Amino acid sequence: MTLAPDPARSVECALNRAAGGRPVPGNDVRLLIDGPDAYAAMLELIAGARGWIHFENYIIRSDDEGWRFAEALAAKARDGVRVRVLYDWLGSIATRRRYWRQLRDAGVEVRVFRPPSPLDLVANLSRNHRKLVVADGTAAVMGGLCIGCEWTGIAGDGRAAWRDTAMRIGGPAAASLEAAFAGTWQVAGGSIGPDESVPDVAEAGDAEVRVICGEPGRERAYRVIELLAAGSVERLWITDAYLVAPPRLFQALRDAAADGVDVRLLVPGSSDVPLVRNLTRIGYRDLLRAGVRIWEWDGPMLHAKTIVADNRWSRVGSSNLNPSSLLGNWELDVLVDDPTLADAMERQFRLDIARSREVTRRPVNLSGRISKVLPTALTVGAPEAPVPYQRTRRELRQRAALALRTVAANARRSIFGPATIILIVLAFLFLTLPKVTSVVFGALCVWLAIGAGKEAFRRRADR
Repeated sequence: MTLAPDPARSVECALNRAAGGRPVPGNDVRLLIDGPDAYAAMLELIAGARGWIHFENYIIRSDDEGWRFAEALAAKARDGVRVRVLYDWLGSIATRRRYWRQLRDAGVEVRVFRPPSPLDLVANLSRNHRKLVVADGTAAVMGGLCIGCEWTGIAGDGRAAWRDTAMRIGGPAAASLEAAFAGTWQVAGGSIGPDESVPDVAEAGDAEVRVICGEPGRERAYRVIELLAAGSVERLWITDAYLVAPPRLFQALRDAAADGVDVRLLVPGSSDVPLVRNLTRIGYRDLLRAGVRIWEWDGPMLHAKTIVADNRWSRVGSSNLNPSSLLGNWELDVLVDDPTLADAMERQFRLDIARSREVTRRPVNLSGRISKVLPTALTVGAPEAPVPYQRTRRELRQRAALALRTVAANARRSIFGPATIILIVLAFLFLTLPKVTSVVFGALCVWLAIGAGKEAFRRRADR
């Protein structure tokens, strides 16, 4: 007689296959809230390193915070510690060359991830969005934070630090994060010798950690998050900085809420990328109809990317819930199976929504049959605990322009209005300067065709 498979075991296998590996037991995990705590943990790792330091980030600015890290890394390199720094070309495009030069002069090996290549179209679009510091393969800090003054607050102008989340991991999972760095370092043209591998890292705690190494086209984090949404029984609480959920994930959230799961979304109220914020708002009505609850953060930029599900699973990392992160970029996330961490994540989520404005629906105030056929209006409430934050003039102008009952309508106008202008300009150019415009358009098509042909040849050669 064949026994039926254990349902819990089936869920474990599904998560393992989606994440690309089994959970690593025996880890100590610590939640790090905002830049000051996360940066302190990073600098502590750097200061305590004895063999090597691997430092990887999408954005490393040459501002006060960036120089603080540069000085710490350079000091360790001069002491004989092998220090490697990997930055993304596009993310760190504004960083001064002098910054990298001084690191190299101190003995730090610095590499840039995929500088622009005119004919390598896919590589230009796939960026290294990871944020990671590993010391000696035994401890690491990873999460959503880049390196810059935004994450600690800029002295003198009254602005608070961006809201973000990271995690310190000590134990065997740090060696898996080390291996993740080795992969992107190799893509950037570097190599790491076998003497820098740590085969047996001592256990440091009780948490099981799955390391999710996102690569273009693999959909690792995408599939794990879908499984969390599909398998959640009681609650699924999500914080995301640039949420433009692909249709499959959008539907999974609605299905979970319709099935009675407490699905909550926390997203920025004001963003450094207003277009993405407006795209997020377009989906509000469908989510609210399904029973999803939505809050907009009332402080400075909300940059965290976290999920906590059923007081068991905690996901922290660099992946935003949008196609760029889930499908196209190099990302790094962890999924932790630990009720103690899940408790801390839920407490922080409650603190965050207390400082946020909940988006709700209400009937349109018109009499008769008209109000019945019109879509409900959207409104936002006041936060329970307002963040003591001095808004910039730009943010004040944005909020003044957004009438509370037309959040989604304004978002749609902000998307389709620019599209209309672009199409009108193109039509004008084709009608008034047909020869010049056709030559430019033809040259663009040739360039795209050469790039696509090169990618097709490369993929065929890889088979």
